[in-house]
Amino acid sequence: MIHVGVVFGSRTVEHEISVITAVQAMHAMTSLTGYKVVPLYIDKNGDWFTGDNLLEISNYKDLDQLRKDATAIHIVRQGKEVVLLQNPIPTFGKAVVSRLDVVLPILHGTHGEDGTIQGFFETLQVPYGGCSVFSAALTMDKIACKHVLEAHGIPVVEGLGFSAEDWLHEPEDVLAKIEKRFTFPLIVKPSDTGSSVGVSVAKDRLSLEESIENCRSFTNRILVERMVQDMREINISVLGDAEDLQVSVIEEPISGDEFLSYEDKYVSGGSKSKSSGMASTKRIIPAQVSDDMRRQVEQVAAAAFRAVDASGVCRLDFMIDGVSGDLFLNELNTIPGSLSFYLWEPSGVTFDQLMKTLVDLALRKDRRKNRISYSNSLNLLAGDLKIGGGKTK
Repeated sequence: MIHVGVVFGSRTVEHEISVITAVQAMHAMTSLTGYKVVPLYIDKNGDWFTGDNLLEISNYKDLDQLRKDATAIHIVRQGKEVVLLQNPIPTFGKAVVSRLDVVLPILHGTHGEDGTIQGFFETLQVPYGGCSVFSAALTMDKIACKHVLEAHGIPVVEGLGFSAEDWLHEPEDVLAKIEKRFTFPLIVKPSDTGSSVGVSVAKDRLSLEESIENCRSFTNRILVERMVQDMREINISVLGDAEDLQVSVIEEPISGDEFLSYEDKYVSGGSKSKSSGMASTKRIIPAQVSDDMRRQVEQVAAAAFRAVDASGVCRLDFMIDGVSGDLFLNELNTIPGSLSFYLWEPSGVTFDQLMKTLVDLALRKDRRKNRISYSNSLNLLAGDLKIGGGKTK
């Protein structure tokens, strides 16, 4: 029996979205034989919990009661095993709650999708799904990722990044640089959040200033981009790793606004059913695009996935300029809402098969990593050493 820890929640503005996605995923895994799901919920204070009550979305309406009914835990490595210990450790009785053979992070945004939790798993030496520390951190930062994609010849929208400190100390200089380079309207977004949190449209200098101030509530790095005219948004998912990958069907999300907002994506969700979260967004599947455009999207998606060394399941969001017809990659979501199962089911991959594939990819990534040498058997401290001119044994 493989014990699969599903990590979700955490200290992020996308906390509730993570809960919805994780509950969907855990329910999908119940039909798989040979796997035991271990819920690992991180509350908004950063405390960890496990328990069967975490499997039902209705229990999250009362978070205080949810925590009381769950078991507070620490995750530690004991010998060759990674285990859950009750927190606090009981004076009498069994302290170990469960073991973990592999972990699937289903966390959106800060403290989960940005490489931080991946570094924790690396320290524990436990196999984990999805991207590595590097690729998770890279794709979470829209400014840095844009530079890397540009270097690989991936078409992206022209943008300008700056820090909140730049804005606080030299706002006129920042505005001058933006207005010299672009014409309104503009898209203003935090560099390191997902789910369209903090994203807004600036149509003049006043709204640009307001949009930048709004971004400062969510980040210390801000990105301003040229707004694509008569934009069509189309998305595709990629599943796999450096060894092998496959692409899903293409979707076209439907929004009544100029871009797909947080409210468009999530406010209509809320139950444990597959209609929650990103799955509840209005969309056309498959998107009505030409065969040439479909092939271009597939090729660019695969190239971008490899360029950032992604792994697991990602959703790549594209924009088509309605005037020029040009295609641009907007961003990579390395832990997408609802894990993009709604794109894989029409592609012939059921939700439970998707979850099994993510576990298999995690274990394959761990085997690949274990072939690398991280240290050697030579102990340089075993002999006589001179430190600061002295001698020690």
